[in-house]
Amino acid sequence: MISLTVPPIVSIVGPSGVGKTTLLEKLIPALTGQGFGVGTVKHDVHGFEIDRPGKDSYRHKHAGARVSMISSPNQIGMVMDVDHDYQLDELQKFFSTMDIVLTEGYKKQERPKVEVFRPEVHGDLLCKGDDKLLALVSDVAIDAGVPRFTLDDCRGLADFLIARFKLVPGSKGMAL
Repeated sequence: MISLTVPPIVSIVGPSGVGKTTLLEKLIPALTGQGFGVGTVKHDVHGFEIDRPGKDSYRHKHAGARVSMISSPNQIGMVMDVDHDYQLDELQKFFSTMDIVLTEGYKKQERPKVEVFRPEVHGDLLCKGDDKLLALVSDVAIDAGVPRFTLDDCRGLADFLIARFKLVPGSKGMAL
């Protein structure tokens, strides 16, 4: 029997300007500082341009390459044409060496979610009644039926995710 492992994927959701990126900037080191390999995916429904005009890799892509990579001793980057908006299940294969994958966005996918809520940005919870909501991050005392962490308690949120998914540093995901 072949044992496959896949990292759990947790989506950090909330409206624009609520602090999702800031939360991730604090949550990632709270996990990596404990030895966990963390991957991230940023969902952009509007499209993006990752390379810069004039750079060789940009020129390769704009000359017609469907996949363009850049490689250095410290990192690699890839831009690939796709024919549809990839779902998280399709992206998961790129993260096989990670212990957990955190996404920014993907609020409509049936995946575990952590919602960032600030009433001054958005009046209502986005995930009210969503059975995939694991936790709420907010400085406002609100009962969403899930654990709530303050905006500054990223260590508490990290510990919650570690316990929830029974993560072990270097285990590279969960056994299937």
